[in-house]
Amino acid sequence: MTFPLRGATAVVGIGETPYHKRGKAPLDEDGLRLQAIVEACEDAGVDPADVDGFSTYGHDADATALAPALGTRRLRWASQVAGGGGGGLGAALLQGAAALAMGQARYVIVYRALAQQQSGRLSAAVSSYFFDEHYRAHGLVSPAQVCALRTQRMIEHDGVPAEALRAFAQACYVHAGRNPLAAGRDVRLTDETYLSSRMISEPLRLFDSSRENDGAGAVLLTTAERARDLRQTPAYVLSGAQGAGEDWGELHENDRDYSSAGLAPLADELWADAGIRPEQVDVAQIYENFTGPAVAVMLDLGLVTRENIGELLTVESLTAPGGRLPVNTAGGNIAGGFVHGIGLAAEAVRQLRGTSSNQVPGARVSLLTGGPAAPLVSAVVLGGEDTL
Repeated sequence: MTFPLRGATAVVGIGETPYHKRGKAPLDEDGLRLQAIVEACEDAGVDPADVDGFSTYGHDADATALAPALGTRRLRWASQVAGGGGGGLGAALLQGAAALAMGQARYVIVYRALAQQQSGRLSAAVSSYFFDEHYRAHGLVSPAQVCALRTQRMIEHDGVPAEALRAFAQACYVHAGRNPLAAGRDVRLTDETYLSSRMISEPLRLFDSSRENDGAGAVLLTTAERARDLRQTPAYVLSGAQGAGEDWGELHENDRDYSSAGLAPLADELWADAGIRPEQVDVAQIYENFTGPAVAVMLDLGLVTRENIGELLTVESLTAPGGRLPVNTAGGNIAGGFVHGIGLAAEAVRQLRGTSSNQVPGARVSLLTGGPAAPLVSAVVLGGEDTL
């Protein structure tokens, strides 16, 4: 059976504010959010007042707080992905696509904003939300510690080389160095720099860790029929999957496959619905809170295997323009800037338009993933016109 959403909708507009040092944004979250949304609409050539669908994640502001400021003529659809964190990134796009395909909206905006002077430290909010007394009793109070435990398991039990983490981080910084908007564009991450950086939670070092920034991003979706009449090259939604396996979620680290990022149960559905194989992905934006879970995502989705990971996860292989599978080509959360991954969605679209600062020549299939090791995870496959 053909996936009914395959090619039915497309991303037609992207908007992204600069990435500011946390707590230093010139606007509050409302201002940043509206700036990104208006930019996405202008990119597509759509009046912001015509946006009638809103989809977000990570406990961002809901549609009723945005509609009056945008002059929304009619609010038809609003959704907020469950689960918190960045796991809902792909799911927010998928929910927007479903609403459009079912005729519940004409234009859906997916957005995320952070201004930590207003909302407080994100790391503190995440720790407060996820780490209850069961964690704290064992000294676990931060995402870094849990991701480190899972990463150490991946290295010791699964045989994943620690060098794969370093290569992933270095590829992100290589791409950031060519992206004038990346927060980490001035960092040259040599082997020595990486290995001499301080340990955050073993085996994760400083450069394995995502940043925390103020900023906002938004992507605008509409139906494929409308997309073809708009300003930009459409990035069609080929497939998407969200959720968790039977033993996944907030189960206090009792997951059966402990080194998984949680996306393994989604993989077969994601590729079958898209009508492609993992090796046909041209470029990938892998949500990385830390490098370890990002590497786990690549294993979960079959982009690499435990047998070939040492051969394929090298800086050369992960770097545009000539790598086998370039990842996080704007620098990602680690080196580009972090607003719960929304910048990854914009970059996934830029690759299909041919406008990335680290363009993969002829990119036709672009993968976006959300939230490794989050209670709910998600992924979306985007494709160009000739993939339909």
